[in-house]
Amino acid sequence: MTVEEIEEAAQIWSEGLKGSPAVTERKHPVLPQEGKRNVLLTSALPYVNNVPHLGNIIGCVLSADVFARYGRLRGWNLLFICGTDEYGTATENKAREEGLTPQEICDKYHAVHADIYQWFQIDFDFFGRTTTERQTEIAQDIFWRLHGRGFLLEDTVEQLRCESCQRFLADRFVEGECPHCRYPEARGDQCDKCGRLINAVELRNPQCKVCKETPVIRSSKHLFLNLPKLEDELEQWLDKSTGSGDWTANARHITHSWLRDGLKPRCITRDLRWGTPVPHEEYKEKVFYVWFDAPIGYLSITANYTDQWEKWWKNPQQVELYNFMAKDNVPFHSVVFPCSLLGAQDNYTLVNHLIATEYLNYEDTKFSKSRGVGVFGDMAKDTGIPSDVWRFYLLYLRPEGQDSAFSWSDMALKNNSELLNNLGNFINRAGMFVSKFFDGCVPEMLLNEDDNRLIAQVRWELKQYIQLLDKVSVCLRDVSVMCLCRRQRAGTVTGVSVNVACLLSVVLEPYMPSVSHTIRQQLQAPPTCVSAMLQNTGTFICTLPAGHCIGTVSPLFQKLENEQIEVLRKRFGGQQVCKRHSSIINQGFQAETAKLCFPERAKQLTALVAEQGNKVRGLKAQKAEQSVIDEAVETLLDLKKQLSLAEGKNPEPAAQKRKKK
Repeated sequence: MTVEEIEEAAQIWSEGLKGSPAVTERKHPVLPQEGKRNVLLTSALPYVNNVPHLGNIIGCVLSADVFARYGRLRGWNLLFICGTDEYGTATENKAREEGLTPQEICDKYHAVHADIYQWFQIDFDFFGRTTTERQTEIAQDIFWRLHGRGFLLEDTVEQLRCESCQRFLADRFVEGECPHCRYPEARGDQCDKCGRLINAVELRNPQCKVCKETPVIRSSKHLFLNLPKLEDELEQWLDKSTGSGDWTANARHITHSWLRDGLKPRCITRDLRWGTPVPHEEYKEKVFYVWFDAPIGYLSITANYTDQWEKWWKNPQQVELYNFMAKDNVPFHSVVFPCSLLGAQDNYTLVNHLIATEYLNYEDTKFSKSRGVGVFGDMAKDTGIPSDVWRFYLLYLRPEGQDSAFSWSDMALKNNSELLNNLGNFINRAGMFVSKFFDGCVPEMLLNEDDNRLIAQVRWELKQYIQLLDKVSVCLRDVSVMCLCRRQRAGTVTGVSVNVACLLSVVLEPYMPSVSHTIRQQLQAPPTCVSAMLQNTGTFICTLPAGHCIGTVSPLFQKLENEQIEVLRKRFGGQQVCKRHSSIINQGFQAETAKLCFPERAKQLTALVAEQGNKVRGLKAQKAEQSVIDEAVETLLDLKKQLSLAEGKNPEPAAQKRKKK
């Protein structure tokens, strides 16, 4: 580093929080503002009937959440929306399995999704759903605009129909051999191996995924989006969007592969009952195909958030649109949906930045709910491992250039080395030193040349962090957050170390929000420190000056022991799905769970249980509304369940004996 760079860093450091922007609370509805960077951020809509596994979570909502949190810290005017995709055959089949109506299934699993994302601390501005009146209105409006401008075609198509199930099969409910690469498990719309578009009737040896019977071919009249007629306009837009925006390499490659051989008309209607109805008289018995309909959900969900939704979705001059998804969703976001909006000719906001991940696998296999293999979102909190640790590890594994795999042993290694020994020890050591030797107040800092050089190096790391995240590189393997801990040397001035700890709380905010908040709470850091250090290209400043008093410092992380990891590996390895032996396995698991305890976490939860118990008693004494009491009781029961897990006990309460009258 040059002398000038070191001197500049030292000067900025010494200015502290002088002139820092005031902290502003988010106010709803968030709307575009003149002169601000207006960012509209979407995460691919998860299918409502599936409980998301870790791969689904990192591929869409968690990656998007990191960028949303970062953007807000940077002062961008940002709206983050998502919701459940609720129409289609998958929902109908799930309803049949559970003996419920499709709407009841949607209501049930929408709540499941919402609970999972809340536990993972996904900070949506609005989490909606597609089974709404606004969805019907907007989808049908786009349909009529396409129809009126000559972008729809009629054709009779051959479809696969399962006579056993008495229904036409949606693309994802038929499987067979890919006609292009011979992959044996290709879906009816696309091959996951070669990525080629497939017509379901082209599959070799097709099989109904519900009943495993061989479907037959039947004819049906349908409407198509005339993609060839829109191809020139699409390519012009793509050249501009991919040229100026941040598109991941796989998103560019997949989009190019679709265009390479020329686009073909794409069917937008289906012979189903559960979906957005086609308003055309000749097709009134049909519904829109889910991938014509589902992306319109972004618009309708925003419309359910605010009546002024068009300020986001019909405002390409002022709004930047980011889409987050897994790679299998790319063609529908880069080709099919943009063509729908281009053809509608209504000044729609089109995607500027398309961020796609590869796939996350589980150990040496794939996630499978039916086989009990892998961790699904509703199971993660029952492990007793805090959600921030899950966030950290998933974001460390984030499959960017190629597929990656979740590993229990690697998770323990990363937790114990990176979080506990590196980050946790550094922050604890810096804080404890202030508490022990300086009565809890930051001492005077007489900086020498080495200290100034360190400040300049930390500032450089902060600039690298901002450059990476500005370009949506959110994988923790690439972001050098942990380097800030390792920059410290034995003789570093105590005041500098505790200020580096404060900076760490800032750069960790998008990744580990609870840990970040706890660090600032322990340091009693001023609220303005967060936005102040992330302004412009990054400014490392003295936010905890001499005389600043810190709070009580306590450990942030706990060690994951080998025994604990082995219990979890067995639990999620598939053994528990054999119904014949389920009771034996459950008893075995309960015995193993006794080994799985987290002493520090149990201590924290004991205090929270006591606090919540007092709250419940207070509400009852005040004769509060029953719904308020019920909500507080539910929170108390959840905390007690978490405490049982942290203590290594069975979280399910034993059956109570009836009292004798």
